[in-house]
Amino acid sequence: MTGYLGISAMGLMTPLGSGKTQTAANLFKGSRESLRTREDLVPKRSVLVAEAMGEVPPLPAALAQWDCRNNRMTAIAIEEIRPDIDRAIARYGRGRIAVILGTSTSGIAEGEAAYARRLQSGQWPEGFDYAQQEIGGLSEFAQAYLGLTGPAYTIATACSSSAKVFATARRLIRTGLVDAAIVGGTDSLCRMTPSGFTALGAVSAAPANPFSRNRNGITIGEAAAVFLLEKEPGEIAFMGIGETSDAHHISAPDPSGVGAESAMRAALRDAGCEAGEIAYVNLHGTATPLNDSMEARAVHEIFGADTPCSSTKAMTGHTLGAAGACEAAFLWLTLSQRYNPQSLLPPHLWDDARDEELAPLRLTGPGDRFSEDGRVAMLSNSFAFGGSNVALVLGRMPS
Repeated sequence: MTGYLGISAMGLMTPLGSGKTQTAANLFKGSRESLRTREDLVPKRSVLVAEAMGEVPPLPAALAQWDCRNNRMTAIAIEEIRPDIDRAIARYGRGRIAVILGTSTSGIAEGEAAYARRLQSGQWPEGFDYAQQEIGGLSEFAQAYLGLTGPAYTIATACSSSAKVFATARRLIRTGLVDAAIVGGTDSLCRMTPSGFTALGAVSAAPANPFSRNRNGITIGEAAAVFLLEKEPGEIAFMGIGETSDAHHISAPDPSGVGAESAMRAALRDAGCEAGEIAYVNLHGTATPLNDSMEARAVHEIFGADTPCSSTKAMTGHTLGAAGACEAAFLWLTLSQRYNPQSLLPPHLWDDARDEELAPLRLTGPGDRFSEDGRVAMLSNSFAFGGSNVALVLGRMPS
């Protein structure tokens, strides 16, 4: 247990719900009710996306320069754990809490709309501020929103962004620069990402179908998730992390899965876990042919065909820069005795058409459960463009 950080609070807004209670209910029953067909994101075609549940009200007037959907969603996730953050501020001081968040979209949707208005009228919209779409604006906003004065910066490594924040925050805490950290990430829907993935031929017209022989691409989603990390282990702990960079290709993964496998093995070593101690693996599982193939190979090499696994992207879509934090939040909910008293596992939604060319995995079904004996550890994968690979291990400590 030595060296583990406690994840003392978690707040989120995803296509499965706004807040822990709603999200947990939809996660464990396997909901897809937030999938929507949009006509306004990709020119001259419709695209299926997963929208976050709930209202997204404007930010306070004093924070107008940061008022975009990305930051509004972040504020909603923060407000869910505001009492815990206020407690940490009172304990450590405003300068001793870091803010480390990940994103890939920031407020680009507002920038897209503003530029379209300028092309039409020759004028920028009143109130538009470039800070809304700066990548670093996410952590700057969160710091200002909370009135913190410690280190604050944003990590943008595509789909591994908001998983890497855990390693960065832990380094700051271990070196004594801070006593606690707000970590997580947010990505909101915009035109850039579905247009870009459509150009790559990677977007599916149907809901994502990970690890099926019929899989043919991703569904894009949006989410926000934040955590409070502290030195003292709580019920749920950040146990370990593994980071690798195989740099195989700008967008395609190394087909051997060597980078993914190395990241998982490093996370297990860091957590002090054997592969057999992992009760569940949240797969990156994008439903693209190459990603699922290499991940199945890497996961099977380490865990074999008996460890329960699932890709929650079949429910939420791929939330891109928020995926690491969103799926770590799903591990948190799965481990939580309060929000998951039946010890359910997130189901793997697909057409049940197994691909015989993939290494076999034990994909979860509705109602599958994990054992509650002793310490329970779970792992989540996040793999990004350029070969930026991250595996996180979270765990529930014995009471």
